[in-house]
Parts: sequence; structure tokens; C-alpha cells
Amino acid sequence: MSRQHALGGVYAFIAYLLWGFLPLYFLALAPTGPFEVVAWRIILSLAFCAILLTVTRTWPKLVAILRNRRLVGWTMAAGALIYVNWQVYLIGTLTGHVVETSLGYFINPIVTVLLGVIVLRERLRVVQWIAIGIAAAAVAVIVFGYGAFPWIALTLAFTFGFYGLVKKQIGPSVDAVSGLTLESLWLTPVAILQLVVVGLTTGLTMGQGSTLHTALLLVAGVATATPLLFFAAGARRAPLTLMGILQFVAPILQFIIGVWVLDEPMSVERWIGFGLVWVALTLLTIDSLVAARRARLGQRDDAASDVADLT
Repeated sequence: MSRQHALGGVYAFIAYLLWGFLPLYFLALAPTGPFEVVAWRIILSLAFCAILLTVTRTWPKLVAILRNRRLVGWTMAAGALIYVNWQVYLIGTLTGHVVETSLGYFINPIVTVLLGVIVLRERLRVVQWIAIGIAAAAVAVIVFGYGAFPWIALTLAFTFGFYGLVKKQIGPSVDAVSGLTLESLWLTPVAILQLVVVGLTTGLTMGQGSTLHTALLLVAGVATATPLLFFAAGARRAPLTLMGILQFVAPILQFIIGVWVLDEPMSVERWIGFGLVWVALTLLTIDSLVAARRARLGQRDDAASDVADLT
């Protein structure tokens, strides 16, 4: 592995590690509710990104993006998807469903593969189809055995899956900071409306509690942007196979926090459902590693053939 690949892996690992511990951060914000947290998260992310753009002198990049209607449209779509993702994630985390949020991010790689078939018309290998079937069986076990539809998990999985598709359409044309800046900018009116509604109903908690609580709430923008920036730095350097393996760090940590720290209930049916998901993910990971190895060997054979032709 090259130094750049290794460095990319470190950056990605830090990003997933931070995402894995986010439930503890959001729980520390109590009694702030999910709608107020998301609103501050949007507004403070915009402020933090504005500071980053100023420090790095990259405002011209943002202006160039704003002149491209196609990119503006895609960033609006990304903003809408990440808003739903953030809101559902906060509702799940702050209402005792951290385990289910982890299930969403365990399922996400499988949903991404499924969306590739439905939206991008990609052809899947047999093992990938088997993994999707096992994942569907896992959801069925949880629904019929546990007696509850995992709407939080499925919403998180599909919104983040579609968010990834949108980011793929945007490509390298929009860097991480500019992307988060625009997504936060489009969502700011929604955030202000949420703060008004919360203020008129339950009341805002910003500045009403301890100094520590206020300080924790004020770093919501930093807590949002930092893992995204590490992830972007890692994705540019690390190979996809390494990124695919590292992405399980966050949901594993969330699962551990939910089960062993927060003591959320895990029935036999839930364990079976999660077990099936883990089997599906293992198959996907092994299949991805085998496919990547074959691709590398194919490139070497092609290169050797080209050398032979030249000689």
C-alpha cells in the first residue's frame, strides 16, 4: 500500500470514528430536542464553513459553483436528502433508538448496491444479489418477529444512499467545504423556521442551561463539518475497497453504544435480524475484495501484454 493510500485510510478511519461517537455527543445536549439540534447544526455548519472558506481563500470556488445551474440544483437535492437524514438520525438517537440508527448504516452499503441496479442500471454479480436477498430477509425478521417496522433504519439507509448518488453526479466539481456550505445555505430558512416553531412551543434551550451545555451546542457546526472533511480527504486518497471496509466502523460503534452503554433492548429476533445483515455485509465485502483483486490482476496482464507487443 502506498503512503497516500495509507494516509487516506487514516483520514477515513478518523471520520468514521467521529461519526461512531456522535450519539454520545447528541445525548449530552439534553434537554435540547432533535428539531432544535438539527436547526443549530445547519446554521452553525454554515458559519463554520464560511470561516473555512475565508481562511483557505476559496470563496471564488463557491462563486463558480453558484454560476452553474446544474451544480446548484444537485446541491439543493443533496441538502434536502441530508436534512431528512440528519432529522431522522437525531429523532432516533434522542428517543432511545441508537441501535436502529446503527442498523440503518449497516444496511446502507446494501441499499447503495440496490440503487445502482435501479437507478444506474448496473449489473450485479451473483454474490451481490444473494447479499441483497439476505438483507431483505433480515428486515422481514425484524418486522414480523420483533413486531416493529424499522422506519428509522430504512429512512437513514435510503436517504444516505440517494445522497451518495447525488454526490456521484456532482463529482469532483464541488469540494467538500463548498458542498457543505451550499447544502447548509439552502437549509438555513428551514432551520430558522424550526427555531421559531420550537421557540413558540417548547422553548429554545440555547443559552438557557449551563455554560457547558451552551458550549456543546455551539460546537454543533464543528462536530458536523470535521468528520465530513476527514472523509473527503480520505476518499480522495484511499482505494474504494479500503473505504468499503472502514465504513463499518461507525455503525459498529453506534451498535456498541446502543446495546452496552445505553442498554437498549435486543430481543432474539433483533439479534437474528442483525446477524443476517452482518452475513450479507460479509459477503459483499469479500466479493468486493475478490473483484478488486481480479481487476488489479487484469490490469497487470494488460500491461504485460502491452510490453510484450512493444518488444
